Amino acid sequence: MRLSSAGSGKVARSPVHHPLFARCYARASVRAETGLGLAGVRERLLVGLSGRVIEIGAGNGLNFGHYPGTVAEVVAIEPEPLLRRLALEAALRARVPVDVVPGTAEALPVKSEAFDAVVLSLVLCSVRDVERALGEVRRVLRPGGEVRFFEHGRGGGRAMRLTQRALDRTLWPALSGGCHLSRDPVAALREAGFALGPLRRMVLPERGPALPASYCAFGTAWRPDEPEAR
Repeated sequence: MRLSSAGSGKVARSPVHHPLFARCYARASVRAETGLGLAGVRERLLVGLSGRVIEIGAGNGLNFGHYPGTVAEVVAIEPEPLLRRLALEAALRARVPVDVVPGTAEALPVKSEAFDAVVLSLVLCSVRDVERALGEVRRVLRPGGEVRFFEHGRGGGRAMRLTQRALDRTLWPALSGGCHLSRDPVAALREAGFALGPLRRMVLPERGPALPASYCAFGTAWRPDEPEAR
């Protein structure tokens, strides 16, 4: 069974439920694959991965088609019901086994140290508790395992950062499924105890005016090997 989350019976209401945003996001994200070049970003994000991978906040599953054949299994966590249904459909088309399951980043429904890699793709902006979510990332990742991340967040000059903070305090999260514009994902990873590797900053779209959500970070981090207890 590639998909274990499509069982029968009633399912409890998800703690994350943004049906209008989910429909808009599903359409916009597909257009962005070519319009913003996100398909190429996803390809670079996932190249070289192997073993067991957990993707947190899988959305509508646009990463699934880019996982290399060296990946043995992907467990994809998605709390929003509509996006999870679309992810289930995308998983059926993937070339590697993908199991789409409900869950939140702050309470991952998997065992500790069970994964070789964690993928964070445009998710830290919308989790309710970044510190707790990254604590869960560290818990489920084996010592020495890697985090691949592609996130948007704080960026630009003083005026842009003030705009991002103002939008975060007013309408943006309510209109965008809990998204925040002024978080700093790289600093959050560092503060959570991850060792940062190669990092690239980018502005999307590359041509045209920069928007509050344009400032992105793309890179790799590792969970340090834990010293043996004495």
